[in-house]
Amino acid sequence: MATPMAGEGPIAAAIPRSPPPPDAGGGGGGSAAEAPVLIFVYFHKAIRAELERMHAAAVRLATTGDACPGGAVAALEARCRFLFAVYQHHCHAEDAVIFPALDIRVKNVAGTYSLEHKGENDLFEHLFALLQLDMQTDVAIRRELASCTGAIQTFITQHMSKEEEQVFPLLIKKFSHEEQADLVWQFLCSIPVHMMAEFLPWISGSVSPDENQDILDCLHKIVPEEKLLQEIIFAWIGGKSSRTVAQGFCDPCPKSSVICEGSSDQTYKHVCSLEHSKTGKRKSAESNQLSTHPIDEILYWHNAIRIELSDIAEEAKRIQQSGDFSDIADFNMRLQFIADVCIFHSIAEDQVIFPAVDGQISFVQEHAEEERRFNKFRSLIEQIQIAGARSTVVDFYSELCSQADEIMQKIEMHFSDEETKVLPKARIKFTPEKQRELLYKSLCVMPLKLLERVLPWFVRKLNDVEAVSFLQNMRLAAPPSETALVTLLSGWACKGRLEDTSNSGNFICLTSGAASCAVDGNDFKTCQSFCPCSISNNGTFARPTKRASPAEPTTDINRSHCLQNADTESPQSNKRNCYIPRLRVESSYLGVNLVTPAKSFRSLPYNYSAPSLYSSLFSWETDTPFSGPDKISRPIDTIFKFHKAIRKDLEFLDVESGKLIDGNESCLRQFIGRFRLLWGLYRAHSNAEDEIVFPALESKETLHNVSHSYTLDHKQEEELFQDISIVLSELSQLHDRVAQPLDVEAATNHISNNEIDWPRKHNELLTKLQALCKSIRVTLSNHVHREELELWPLFDKHFSVDEQDKIIGRIIGTTGAEVLQSMLPWVTAALSLEEQNKMLDTMKQATKNTMFDEWLNEWWKGPSTSVDPSDNASTPSEDSHFQENLEQNDQMFRPGWKDIFRMNQSELEAEIRKVSRDSTLDPRRKAYLIQNLMTSRWIAAQQKSPQSSAEEHNGCARLPGCFPSYRDPEKQIFGCEHYKRNCKLVAACCNKLFTCRFCHDKVSDHTMDRKAAVEMMCMLCLNVQPVGPNCETPSCNGLSMAKYYCSICKFFDDERNVYHCPFCNLCRLGSGLGTDFFHCMKCNCCLGIKMIEHKCREKMLEMNCPICCDFLFTSSAPVKGLPCGHFMHSACFQAYTCTHYTCPICCKSLGDMTVYFGMLDGLLAAEQLPEEYRDRCQDILCNDCERKGRSRFHWLYHKCGSCGSYNTRVIKTDTAECSTSN
Repeated sequence: MATPMAGEGPIAAAIPRSPPPPDAGGGGGGSAAEAPVLIFVYFHKAIRAELERMHAAAVRLATTGDACPGGAVAALEARCRFLFAVYQHHCHAEDAVIFPALDIRVKNVAGTYSLEHKGENDLFEHLFALLQLDMQTDVAIRRELASCTGAIQTFITQHMSKEEEQVFPLLIKKFSHEEQADLVWQFLCSIPVHMMAEFLPWISGSVSPDENQDILDCLHKIVPEEKLLQEIIFAWIGGKSSRTVAQGFCDPCPKSSVICEGSSDQTYKHVCSLEHSKTGKRKSAESNQLSTHPIDEILYWHNAIRIELSDIAEEAKRIQQSGDFSDIADFNMRLQFIADVCIFHSIAEDQVIFPAVDGQISFVQEHAEEERRFNKFRSLIEQIQIAGARSTVVDFYSELCSQADEIMQKIEMHFSDEETKVLPKARIKFTPEKQRELLYKSLCVMPLKLLERVLPWFVRKLNDVEAVSFLQNMRLAAPPSETALVTLLSGWACKGRLEDTSNSGNFICLTSGAASCAVDGNDFKTCQSFCPCSISNNGTFARPTKRASPAEPTTDINRSHCLQNADTESPQSNKRNCYIPRLRVESSYLGVNLVTPAKSFRSLPYNYSAPSLYSSLFSWETDTPFSGPDKISRPIDTIFKFHKAIRKDLEFLDVESGKLIDGNESCLRQFIGRFRLLWGLYRAHSNAEDEIVFPALESKETLHNVSHSYTLDHKQEEELFQDISIVLSELSQLHDRVAQPLDVEAATNHISNNEIDWPRKHNELLTKLQALCKSIRVTLSNHVHREELELWPLFDKHFSVDEQDKIIGRIIGTTGAEVLQSMLPWVTAALSLEEQNKMLDTMKQATKNTMFDEWLNEWWKGPSTSVDPSDNASTPSEDSHFQENLEQNDQMFRPGWKDIFRMNQSELEAEIRKVSRDSTLDPRRKAYLIQNLMTSRWIAAQQKSPQSSAEEHNGCARLPGCFPSYRDPEKQIFGCEHYKRNCKLVAACCNKLFTCRFCHDKVSDHTMDRKAAVEMMCMLCLNVQPVGPNCETPSCNGLSMAKYYCSICKFFDDERNVYHCPFCNLCRLGSGLGTDFFHCMKCNCCLGIKMIEHKCREKMLEMNCPICCDFLFTSSAPVKGLPCGHFMHSACFQAYTCTHYTCPICCKSLGDMTVYFGMLDGLLAAEQLPEEYRDRCQDILCNDCERKGRSRFHWLYHKCGSCGSYNTRVIKTDTAECSTSN
């Protein structure tokens, strides 16, 4: 559904069509409350709406004329940056939680979606770069901006649609309601805190009231039933103060009560108002007791990281000295944790601290280098874990310690620079309040899931004074609406202190000085504002058992320690037990290791380097070799060479679409032609993948589901091509209307001339076209890139060279001659000479049993095939000489009639001997050439040279047969008894006119080679002219010679569906290869598409029919394929099977003979043999299963004991007693 901004006015015409979002119940559940993963559908809906608004704003800038208001650009940039931040965090949470969980239950699905996430960063990088340019006067930049936002909208919308079609139904099917709820909760806990505060209310405002209520109902089931957590989440989604959400949650203990039960609403409101009224005074008093420069808290983080890294380096040395790798998994977890801390700490500095202190100061490069070193270190540890006992431990020892020391040195230098260059400026520039605010914002860069682990670790590294200062700074910096969040974070921080051994699961409250829990009259207890002591109402914080991890049983935790009388609680407040709810994202039953590496958010939103997904699940993404380690080209590489040509044409469409505004109609026609070519060839390529390549991958058990996403890509890309085609048609019509003179009187009957703003309409269509071309380039380029990363290596791993050859053969065998004639020059134009040779060598290897090479040489002068790698080092003169020899040899092996007539007898015999000695020629082709050469002297003696005859006249008066012939004389339909056509061919052998070769052969003592014909006669005007599809005589006005014309076979047919098979190199009846026929490369014949699975016999059609002895390969009669792999004419088959049921060549049964064999069983059971034959046996050989056996004596029927067939023959008669039961 279009938003008002996207759908109003003429701008809507310039916005690409995007698929409507599915209903929330489209994934298999009725609502998000019933199937929690469907809450992502609402997330997608909000993102779609924002994408549409962003693109509409960009289109408005591109179509408003020459002026461009600066405020509109700034607003668009803000919208783009917000969308990028929201969507990227959404993607990173999916990569960290949803996809790993799905990959455990369903293999080969998640990887490609994670790859798509990575491709989106490049688009936003280009977008932000455009936003920095001067768009005030440059219309071209604004149009490029609109096309870029359109590409982003299309790419992300298609990605989300695929997730809704494939991923969400799998999540609903493979995960229970409780597991789905846990996944969504983990998803939310993986989004940074500061983004959650913007993300949830933004989604709530982007959906309808009913959908918003469904989201709330879903969150009630997802969020643990602990009031503090629910207060935080529902405050975020409502955009309200957390104090007003969970009513009754923060009721303080009355002064004289022992428990908190029975607190009234009035008490709650009174206490909370009292709390807020004294917040300012308390913060002012507490701030005076803290350090002068809160920004020095960064030093605490630096020291904590230094200590942890030092411990890791010491542990690496211990491993080196002991050689004990038993604790390597724990070591890896520890390294992963500190890497996450360092990464998020650096992100907070890059996005919060450094820009505020000094825009010129940047440590982005240092932070990126540290992240790279951490990833390298963890990669080494994973190699150690994988190698295990087989590893050469000495190498691992030294490398482990070396990398640990390098990280220590690098970070120490980095920290020293920050402490000397940044902190002094921050102390001077900012007030203590501003310093605390920056620290709090930097803390909120982390997600809740990481904060739950980081805060206890960090506080554990501090002394009591430093810890109290940290908590107080956090509390003072937080706005009043985030009191519940600060309470949660403070409670987690308290876990870093000593654990209360008297009550498992509780921790001693961290209080001292101003943070004491002493009660001051009726005042709210000071510690309660930042520590969760005494905040329970009357319910338990524990999550219900049904949502808890099975490994963690729910216990009834005693909280009476926080509900004491005011007279007795003051002396013990410093040792008060503290309980705080946990996120409970462990959920081990999902099988997901939730201690996942931190995703780099450094690209959000001011740095454009793509974030790296470092996970063993997707370890194949980077540095994937496109060929084997031996650098040998594989047959399957031919498919992916098409990608290079596709990318080249996509770039052409993208670039040239931006130039059409300054071009004329000729440029538009050229653009349309190039687009049609790309669309047709892409469709052939995608159909081959969907019908051949992907099913081959899915046939491997370990590769199930690996191609489904790419099939969905093909459907979406086809829709994009159709959208572009529609816009091009509208542009063509617009050009035609503008070019024609306008009839004003006629026009007023429909619309007024003043209502047509042709330049504006033209500009809108070109803007829409440019956006669509950019979209198809982005989506299709990303698609082929993912195929090369994910699918290409699978063929080398799971398919042998022979299997790859078979796949290539099937692809080529379903590709028609017309497509190949367009495709081969198109592909090779984008390849280097070496790549061209390799591709053609692969195709010729796959089609070695066919006439493909002959067909190729008849129409295409492409590159010569590579014969040896050493040829690459040959000199130019050698190359040209080699090419010249090839051309001479090619002419020598195919002499024309004019050349033969000029030869004497000795020259002719020499040519025959050369052909006979040539071992590279196909035997059938060799026999054909020798026969024609041997009979050429007789033909020359009987006929005059056709050269002189053709040159003497323009008509056909002197040519025999110069008159029209009719297929239906009554209706005056041209043709003959064999074909309906409007022309006659001039036979090159005898220089006579015949309607077809059969008519020629019927009255001649030699056969006609129709491919040698170069002239034809139109039977309407009787004019002789070069062979072609239409008559060239002006009086005929381009009369078509036939509905079908083949320039290779010189064949015309005006009645039937005919296609030229490039592998038979003949024209055959049918709709075409890939439609109702395919060519089997081993059998070398065209078979019905239903016979893809058949028994192959090499070149079995190149034989005579076993019944009538006619040559099957060139026969015009229908041919029948037998189950055994042999062939015969269909008519011969019908006559033969009236009396036989076995193949006349191999004697196997021609079909399922079960009924017939059952009749023979009944016949033999009722038959009584003479006494002297009853105990006799015969040795038999079964023609069907090819096994030997024994059977009881019979003069006609002998049953095979293995397969039950009676298609057997006797090989020996035994007179001894027979023991068989048959």
